[in-house]
Amino acid sequence: MNLFRPLNLCMSVLMIGFTPFAASAGEKELSDNSSKNAQKTEATATLAGGCFWCTEAVFERMQGVSDVVSGYIGGTVPNPTYEQVCSKTTGHAEAIEVIYDPSKTSYEELLEVFFKTHDPTTRNKQGADEGPQYRSAVFFHNEDQRKAAEKYIAKLNDSGEFKTPVVTTLEKATKFYPAEEYHQDFYRRNPNYGYCQFVVRNKVRKFNREFGDKLKRPNEK
Repeated sequence: MNLFRPLNLCMSVLMIGFTPFAASAGEKELSDNSSKNAQKTEATATLAGGCFWCTEAVFERMQGVSDVVSGYIGGTVPNPTYEQVCSKTTGHAEAIEVIYDPSKTSYEELLEVFFKTHDPTTRNKQGADEGPQYRSAVFFHNEDQRKAAEKYIAKLNDSGEFKTPVVTTLEKATKFYPAEEYHQDFYRRNPNYGYCQFVVRNKVRKFNREFGDKLKRPNEK
């Protein structure tokens, strides 16, 4: 565990009109399609790239992302605590659940940021943080996400961008457990904390430097 991380820490109806006639088939189809389109304005990506303080801080700044929750996924113990996950016995990874708008950013763009802001070539390790909870992993929610991640990893390996192969695992998303409240928005709340100063800040700076076009505008949620 990184020494900068504390020992006790290791997520009306306004009826404006009324008609007594039943809606036509066309109107019903339009309504159904509208509902489907509305549902497509929000999607979820679950990514693990080491300490979730880092990954959360990066993706909170990205256009099209409406929320980021730090938590645990991929393990066998229900409702794990931070201390249990840090014991390296539960199988969980520190991860983030990214809620985003597919009309504003794509899953592929999320993958690009993810792989650029952590080291996907070190197994169960990110910097001084070591253990299975710090593994690099993409937890896919459907077959499209799995294929997109698989394709992107192959692209990275073929490009020679990294000196050693990418070891990021592709794991089917299981139940995601939000982390304790003090972990949420940790960098924003504790910018002067040691780990934030020496580790998280560098990740954020790299994102700002390499993805300036993806930064949220002022006052953008």
